[in-house]
Amino acid sequence: MDRKGIFAGDNPFQIARDWLAEAEAQEINDPNAAALATVDADGLPNVRMVLVKEIADQGVWFFTNYTSAKGREIEAAGKAAMVLHWKSLRRQVRVRGPVVKEEGPEADTYFASRSLKSRLGAWASRQSQPLSSRAALMEEVARVTLRQGPNPDRPPFWGGFRIVPVEMEFWADGAFRLHDRFVWRRQDEGASWDVQRLNP
Repeated sequence: MDRKGIFAGDNPFQIARDWLAEAEAQEINDPNAAALATVDADGLPNVRMVLVKEIADQGVWFFTNYTSAKGREIEAAGKAAMVLHWKSLRRQVRVRGPVVKEEGPEADTYFASRSLKSRLGAWASRQSQPLSSRAALMEEVARVTLRQGPNPDRPPFWGGFRIVPVEMEFWADGAFRLHDRFVWRRQDEGASWDVQRLNP
């Protein structure tokens, strides 16, 4: 198979990390931004932007409020998909697979690394729930600030999710819309990968 240049390698996670590293040098804002897709109880899709915090050989990590719409939908379905798209590179990576909840030391460490205002905001926001006004939100932030102090612990309703890909697709723009696409597929986390070139 003619996987050369940016597509070369035996580890799709490393290819994704290499592409992300290139994007970090070129994208103006949030090169780690990804569109995350889930489905609700009726099978109706939902998509929104999240920030990918790590691409490891164990999966793709992001963090959120577990009681948010995405958190509830992930826990109900146990699966999700996402796409990282870099306009400056003319490339994208698609990921699909089951999702594992990560609420241990990794979540604690990442939460502690966030700014104080972001940590207090995580405590104050009832993400995806109706809100009467911005003033009401700011009042809740003030209450949380008094209650939690200058070093708040991670809320029990906030933490990480890790998509464990069974499919990863790498796409790069080609002349005359004859793009290059390679998809990596496996049965489950422990299985070996099968790689195919796809039509654009």
